Amino acid sequence: MSGRDALDAAGRGDTGRDETSRDGTGRDELDGTGHDGVDGTGRDGKARDGLARTARPPGTGHVAGIDIGGTKIAVLVVDRDGVVRGRATHAASVGDQTRAGSAIAAALDEALAAANLTRRDLDAVGVGVPGRVDPVAGHVTLAVNLGWTDFDLGGTLESELGRPVVIENDARAAALGLHRRRTAAGINGSDLAYLAVGTGIAAGVVLDGLLHRGTRGLAGEIGHAIADPIGPRCACGQVGCLEAFASGPSIARRATAAGLEAGSAKDVYAAAVGGDPIARELVDDVGRRLAWAVHLLVMTYDVDHVVVGGGVSHAGSAFAEPIHRELERLRAVSSQAGELLPADIVEVLPPEAEPGAWGAVAVARAIRSPDRPRGTEVVRHA
Repeated sequence: MSGRDALDAAGRGDTGRDETSRDGTGRDELDGTGHDGVDGTGRDGKARDGLARTARPPGTGHVAGIDIGGTKIAVLVVDRDGVVRGRATHAASVGDQTRAGSAIAAALDEALAAANLTRRDLDAVGVGVPGRVDPVAGHVTLAVNLGWTDFDLGGTLESELGRPVVIENDARAAALGLHRRRTAAGINGSDLAYLAVGTGIAAGVVLDGLLHRGTRGLAGEIGHAIADPIGPRCACGQVGCLEAFASGPSIARRATAAGLEAGSAKDVYAAAVGGDPIARELVDDVGRRLAWAVHLLVMTYDVDHVVVGGGVSHAGSAFAEPIHRELERLRAVSSQAGELLPADIVEVLPPEAEPGAWGAVAVARAIRSPDRPRGTEVVRHA
């Protein structure tokens, strides 16, 4: 089985739930590394539930991973062997801070019901959030696309669910989960970047096998790098951010401004496949800009591999081909780009890959890890 096949392989039983892990072994994708890559301590730096980390009971081994997006909540419930026991997707906004806890709990309960489990069966819950996150405090300090500011999401969910909760930026969680699954599948490479293109744009970076957050926890916020100083205004307040050109909502807005009837990025890519010249020009421009983002990630972090995912990437070849064309152009004109951007450095995930939810599972696993030194083995801060 190839590395790509090892990641995608999954058995499915009569219930429609996964009965093996993505690598087809039935094993937990996180077990082969010896560490989870994130800090599993609680708000006060101690283990949650008041338990010393070395004295934490074995538990059931079940964890939940929750991926919060701008337009959906996706949940996986996974057992100690990495088998998916339940999943749920709510195709709606998570809501404002007053309603978010109950909306997330409802999606989790649906996945638990599919698994014939209850909240009490969970050892921990991991949550990926598109925004600036303090994972130790459990706070979302700013999530522009959700309208959240200084939100104690960790505390809110622990009160709502009665289970330990770990919060992480969604792109960084996804990068960690992808790295662990690639390692477990026998794919070499200690460095990886994940570029998420959806309601917003962000990257997560794993260096030397460790999740890289940076000094302020903002490593990888490439969506707010300036792509054109005279471009459109971004939701963050700046002008010309990459996200203002190439995120899902921005693609739809640009298409409408150009005279194309499109309610979403999906509509734009469908029109491009159908031969619409406005749509084709637009998706080519988006592909070029995303290729430049890949180039920037590789130049900055010198990673082995860049994985691209997120809702916009589900457009398939119409999304991927303009990126690959621009990368090929860069290789043709620059020997440096030719060395740093080999043809196989970029992988666009299939729609069924669920990187956000699996990343949240990886984060949830960390809370069960015994005696881990904070900020050394587990996280690269700077």
